[in-house]
Amino acid sequence: MRVHHITAPTLCPLSATLVNGAGGLFRRGRMVCHCLVIESDDGLILVDTGLGTADVADPKKRLGTWFNTIMGPPRDPAETVVGELARLGLRREDVRHIVPTHLDLDHAGGLSDFPEATVHIFAPEHAAAMAPASAMERARYRAVQWSHGPRWLLHDRAGETWFGFDGVRALSGAAEVLLIPLEGHTRGHCGVAVRQGAGWLLHAGDAYFHHREMDPEHPTCTRGLAIFQRIAAVDDTQRRQNQVRLRELGRDHKEVQIHSAHCPVEFDRFAEAAQVESASGMPVKTTPAPGLL
Repeated sequence: MRVHHITAPTLCPLSATLVNGAGGLFRRGRMVCHCLVIESDDGLILVDTGLGTADVADPKKRLGTWFNTIMGPPRDPAETVVGELARLGLRREDVRHIVPTHLDLDHAGGLSDFPEATVHIFAPEHAAAMAPASAMERARYRAVQWSHGPRWLLHDRAGETWFGFDGVRALSGAAEVLLIPLEGHTRGHCGVAVRQGAGWLLHAGDAYFHHREMDPEHPTCTRGLAIFQRIAAVDDTQRRQNQVRLRELGRDHKEVQIHSAHCPVEFDRFAEAAQVESASGMPVKTTPAPGLL
């Protein structure tokens, strides 16, 4: 299966220093909404959808004041999955499956752009989004983003084991795409693993935010992102435990490449590798990026 790395869109959050670790305290930073477009025998599979065309057309209604103020999303439809598919020469009508890592507004906004696709989600995440139980859940989930009535396919945790992670479920019709339970950030948050030749690519969603959090010896994070992760987590202990497990996975299994949903350093690394591969025709394995932005 061929995998394309896209950002839908690039966000400009308040304070580059607090978010990226450099660039100025009062300057806007950079975060991505790292999505995957997978070309499979059963059509296109999306991992996360970022913000959709309706979100950029009416951000006030769809995203709310706090998100627009803090995150600074663009209003360019070219920076949505629909726009990126067109750039890649792919048809939006060929999207058959969508696997959101979770249903936060910056991950599920594009669901309405693909109303015929089957949306795969762990049942606890669907329950949380349909009936938010806290102020944080009411803020993070935007019912307008699925008011079109998606074709939900709910998965439970009775699954297989993958590199020590239990409750793993294979995508219906695409056994080389796996849902990996990574609860903590939300009730039913998951990672999505994609088979790549002899190895795997793991989209870890919001299980972590900064590439240095995956340093097996000295994990660190910028102050703004560290605070946000603690505030946003429904189970911060579980979130931290999952980060430990992800660090161990990356350390012990070099055949698994891990990236998060919002780190621009990781996204740039994969985008650069894709350009080299396209030019040379040879697969390129990414390596950890040193330093901060």
